[in-house]
Amino acid sequence: MTGKQRAALRKMANPLETIIYIGKDGVTDHVIKEVYDALEARELIKGCVQQGAPLDAKSALTILCEKTGAEPIQFIGRRFVMYRPSRENPRIVIDQ
Repeated sequence: MTGKQRAALRKMANPLETIIYIGKDGVTDHVIKEVYDALEARELIKGCVQQGAPLDAKSALTILCEKTGAEPIQFIGRRFVMYRPSRENPRIVIDQ
């Protein structure tokens, strides 16, 4: 993914609501399934690592991207953004 594509996705993610929360249990199988389903439905999602969680946003983003096949887009503070085109119905088109 190029820098321009990543910048375009960051811009699209700015107004999105946070839908994934990583809590004190860290990245569990349930969280991975939730992220996978959210990526399939929305393609671009925003998450947050809550206070008291055993890892930071960068670590959570890395683990979730490895487990779901997604692209890390951005992490700032405790928030992160990830992207994966839907396998059945891709909606977000980013220029090459």
